[in-house]
Amino acid sequence: MKPRPLDLPDDRVWLRVADPDWADPLRASYAGRVGGRWNPPSSFRTLYLSADLETAQLQLDKMLRDSPVRVEDLDGDAYVLVAATLPRNQTCADALGDPGLEALGLPPTYPLDDHGHDVTHATCRSIGHAVHHGGLRGVACRSACTADGRGTELAWFPATSRSHAHAVWNAPLALGAWRDASTCADLGLSEQGTLR
Repeated sequence: MKPRPLDLPDDRVWLRVADPDWADPLRASYAGRVGGRWNPPSSFRTLYLSADLETAQLQLDKMLRDSPVRVEDLDGDAYVLVAATLPRNQTCADALGDPGLEALGLPPTYPLDDHGHDVTHATCRSIGHAVHHGGLRGVACRSACTADGRGTELAWFPATSRSHAHAVWNAPLALGAWRDASTCADLGLSEQGTLR
């Protein structure tokens, strides 16, 4: 496996859907302990981020998928949105286009496999481990929130314990302020453009 490197824009603003009770929604150590799609449990620090507002909204839909509750049923403060920037000069593995997926051993149908099933966490974790071991700072990937891979996510692997994401806003936005927003401008952010 030889990942295709992707340099992340230094000034990009990333988004994260969070529980308002989380003490620090930008702390990467939690996913390092419990694991996620691209990192095994008890492994390396990882922070999962959305590259745009649509992906953050899709993430919320996915979180509620097996619940009888719908987004429109939630109280305005049920979830918050955090905006953050990353340290400069971050290079990650490209899992956005077909060449990047192929370089990682993933099918062009990702997040589905060739048979129409979800690519497993075990497969992604193995790739994430190799990417981390190879010194790249994460995986920029098609969102797994929907079968069609709409949206863009980042599993960011901080280089050291001193590497942190930095909040853009003084306080996260309550759900009521971003649930129905349609553009980054609605959140007071400049449009970010696509990574693909």
